[in-house]
Amino acid sequence: MRSELTAVLDHRIVQAPAGRLHLVEQGCGPLVLLVHGFPEFWYSWRRQLPALAAAGYRAVAIDVRGYGRSSKPETADAYRMLDLVEDNVAVVRALGEESAVVVGHDWGSNIAAASALLHPGVFRAVGLLSVPYAPPGGPRPTDVFGRIGGPEQEFYVSYFQEPGRAEAEIEPDVRGWLAGFYAALSGDTMPAEGEPDPHFVAHGGQLRDRFPAGPLPAWLSEDDLDVYAGEFERTGLTGALNRYRAMDRDWEDLAPHRGAPIEQPALFIGGALDASTTWMADAIDAYPTTLPALSASHLLDGCGHWIQQERPDEVNSLLTGWLATVQD
Repeated sequence: MRSELTAVLDHRIVQAPAGRLHLVEQGCGPLVLLVHGFPEFWYSWRRQLPALAAAGYRAVAIDVRGYGRSSKPETADAYRMLDLVEDNVAVVRALGEESAVVVGHDWGSNIAAASALLHPGVFRAVGLLSVPYAPPGGPRPTDVFGRIGGPEQEFYVSYFQEPGRAEAEIEPDVRGWLAGFYAALSGDTMPAEGEPDPHFVAHGGQLRDRFPAGPLPAWLSEDDLDVYAGEFERTGLTGALNRYRAMDRDWEDLAPHRGAPIEQPALFIGGALDASTTWMADAIDAYPTTLPALSASHLLDGCGHWIQQERPDEVNSLLTGWLATVQD
C-alpha cells in the first residue's frame, strides 16, 4: 500500500503562518481540503485521496502544524484555533485557489468548522467527521473537563493538557501506545459495555491501563501501524498534544462568535459507537439551528471513531455524493 500511494501522490511543502506545511494531493478539479485529527497525520486520508481524485476533485490532505513534516512551533499558544484556521487559508492561497470545501475528522472537524465559520468566503462548504459542530461558547473548557472525571478518575483531555505528562507515557513505546489507543476507539475492538472506559485515567495510573489487549482493528494493518509509529517516533507527541493545551485560549479568542451557526452547506458523518457522537448527541439534535444548510447527518452502525479508515467505502460514497451537490 505504501509503495502504491507513493507512486500516485504529490507531496509538497507550502508556506503558512505555521512556517512550513506539508501536504499531499491527488487529482484535478475543485479543491477539497482534508484535515486530520489526533493522533494522525495526512495518512489517515489515504483511502479518500484516490476516491476523491477519481470523482473529479483536487484532493489535498495536510499535516496540521505540529504533525508529520509540517512545522512544530514550541509554545502551546501557537496551536490556538485561530492560527490553525489561518494555516488552512494559506494552503488554499498557496495552491492558487480562491475557495475550497473543507473536510475534517476529530480535531480536524473542529478546525474545519472554525475555518468555515471565520472565512465563509474561502470555505464554501464543510464536511465534519466524528466530532459534531457545537458553536463557540459555554463555560471555560478546562473547568468543564476537570469536573467530568470525578473523585476516582480523570478525563483524558485534562490528562493531555498537562505539559509532558502524556508524552512520558507515550514516547517510551509509541507503537504500542498507538495500537492500544486506536483499538480502544474502534468499533470492532473497543472495550465492551461495562468495562473500564478508556477515555478516563485512574488517579495515579495511565491512559493505556484501559486499552484493550487483543488484536489490531480490522482497518489497521501492521504496515499501517508502522507508518503511524514511525512518524510519531520521529516527531514526538508534544506538537499534537498542544492542541489540547490551547483550548482555553480558543474559548477566549472565539468569544465574539458565541452561538454562531455555520451558514454554508454542511455534511456530518459519525460512528454510532463513537463516544463523540453519544456524548454530543445534543449538538447533533441542534443542527437545524447550528448548521441550517446541513445536507445530511449520517451515523454509521457498528462504527467507532476512526470513521474514514474503518468505513472508507461508505465515507467515500457519502462524501462524493455530497460534494456533487455543493459545486459552484
